[in-house]
Amino acid sequence: MPVATPPAKKATTATRARSSAVAHEGRAMQKGQQTKQAIVDAAMGLATQIGLEGLSIGLIAEVTHMSKSGVFAHFGSREELQISVVREYFRHFERDVFYPAMAEPRGLPRLQALFSNWMRQVALEIQSGCVFISGAVEFDDRTGPVRDALASSVKTWLAAVYRAVIQAKECGHLNPDADEQQIAFGIHGLILALHYEARFLKNPGSVDRANKGFADILRLYGGNASVPAFTSRSVTSKSVSRS
Repeated sequence: MPVATPPAKKATTATRARSSAVAHEGRAMQKGQQTKQAIVDAAMGLATQIGLEGLSIGLIAEVTHMSKSGVFAHFGSREELQISVVREYFRHFERDVFYPAMAEPRGLPRLQALFSNWMRQVALEIQSGCVFISGAVEFDDRTGPVRDALASSVKTWLAAVYRAVIQAKECGHLNPDADEQQIAFGIHGLILALHYEARFLKNPGSVDRANKGFADILRLYGGNASVPAFTSRSVTSKSVSRS
């Protein structure tokens, strides 16, 4: 006569089976996320050189040594891949430019940090290219989710710069009648001019002129309140040429 398995043992066996299945599923999901991230990283590296429009499922498959169907399993379309690249590029931008500046005191030190970090980012982009700059050219007169993702990222960043300008004015580091929008516009204009002058025209001294332009803005709109020291080293033309 067969011996019946105790209910407690059956329950333990079933629990172990479920735990094993969950663990296996978790490892599979983790591997899938790692593969997807590797695809996005490869696509982002390419996009800085050839633009978002140059991306294709076939090219990414070739670079990552995957099959087209493997890439397609993670990104159902080229458009979805492009949007993922835009979001990842902005995430890196926030990590390297925005968040470090938040460690500085509110007001002019924070605004100076934002510009300094932004210049440091541009110094890298002069060598490799910028997804936002090239994307603006590629999608400026088009509609769709890729353009929307690009515009949303840039607007989010410019809003952060504008808030920093307002805070500097509230702290008395800028004149009470200073035009916040004009200041933010001028700072953005310096960065765009630097990209064009340094990367496209390869004019020497462009970085130094951008730094001088920023200093001129602060001098023009500067307030009377004492400003906490800002010690971050500025990016110069020499430092860019060595990179």
